[in-house]
Amino acid sequence: MRALHHASKTFADELAAFCRGSVVPKEISDSVAAILADVRGRGDEAVGYYAAKFDGAKIRARDFPVKSSDLAAAADRLPPADRRAILAARDSLLDFNRRSLPKNWTAKNKHGALVGEKFDPIRRVGLYVPGGQVPLVSTVLMTVTLAKIAGCPEIAVFTPSNADGKLADGLLAALHLSGITEVYCFGGVQAIGAMAYGTTTINAVDKIYGPGNAYVCEAKRQVFGTVGVDSLPGPSEVMIIADDTANASFAAADLLAQAEHGSGREKIYLLGTSAEIIAAIAVEVRDQLPLITRREKAQRVLDDGFLAIEVKHLAHAAEIANTVAPEHLELLVTDAAAKKLTAEITTAGAIMIGNFTPTALGDFVAGPSHVLPTGRSGRFFSGLRVDDFLRRTSIVHYDRASVKKAAPIVAAFAAMEKLDAHGRSVRIRGV
Repeated sequence: MRALHHASKTFADELAAFCRGSVVPKEISDSVAAILADVRGRGDEAVGYYAAKFDGAKIRARDFPVKSSDLAAAADRLPPADRRAILAARDSLLDFNRRSLPKNWTAKNKHGALVGEKFDPIRRVGLYVPGGQVPLVSTVLMTVTLAKIAGCPEIAVFTPSNADGKLADGLLAALHLSGITEVYCFGGVQAIGAMAYGTTTINAVDKIYGPGNAYVCEAKRQVFGTVGVDSLPGPSEVMIIADDTANASFAAADLLAQAEHGSGREKIYLLGTSAEIIAAIAVEVRDQLPLITRREKAQRVLDDGFLAIEVKHLAHAAEIANTVAPEHLELLVTDAAAKKLTAEITTAGAIMIGNFTPTALGDFVAGPSHVLPTGRSGRFFSGLRVDDFLRRTSIVHYDRASVKKAAPIVAAFAAMEKLDAHGRSVRIRGV
């Protein structure tokens, strides 16, 4: 754990240096570019090569698609408790995300013309579900459910297999229960390339969604423009703001929950209003670490990616949070302070309020998607929503009377911008 004090003269520089650790190193960027170029050039052959190289999976193009029968069989094998959990999480996602589904609208503008917007589902979407370290069953639900609400006609899911070319039963079952039939058993940069460029086996998609490691996140950045991307959700982050009312054991458990993801590039931040609360939480982290299965991976994050900051006032904590733009933000403070901080902090991916709202609830079952911006991209990206799966089209309908009212304005702009053909295109209509 690295410790800083907000009052330090070097604080701003030290915080900036720590945040720069989220910037993708050149070697990752170069490696990603080379893999993408290879997939674009060699297609299926390159995909199989990298699946073997990085995942140990010796699969050919005919093995890429997962059979529908395998999806159904996994759902049949699913323990009842797991089925109930998947369906409960899906129901929470449906309830929450249906509320944000935009509706078509029309109105009369000041000229009397009909204007409005219509929203249409993106035709073919590609969803990336991380595997490798752990099978992220919840990410299936956090992406697929929103695509289904939006009504996307084609949904293709990509997730890395194990060395035998197999996927975890929980993943397969969640896909089947979500109504997905197009699934491919490979991931990594090669999956992003296949989605963006297409191969003989795989049709290119229009937009790519989902979280991933630093390589996947960088691959999405590099293919943006060829296809759309939702945001840049990479290695997990959590920031906890704690005052002296915080439960230290709860805070420590929540820090470890994000540290256990395992890439080693996770970031965890602890902002405390006193040295005492920071020390109490640090002791709890130390004592709880041996209790978790993935303690060695979490230890690496605690060593390299854990920053504790003492702040004199919670207003300072809000400033720091807005600078860092954390993926997850927990407010373990009084109710009054939490209300104020929630209003003041504008860059967090998701805000969890109070001692009884661990980030894990948002990860699995609360209702919002857990696909959230990381690496300070919360300054300009938001968490995944249904409207990310939709295209907005403006509708404009003038008649003779309304275009006559607008004609003088068009003429003025055409003259200012020296675009006489624009003005003529209105005048030719006899107005």
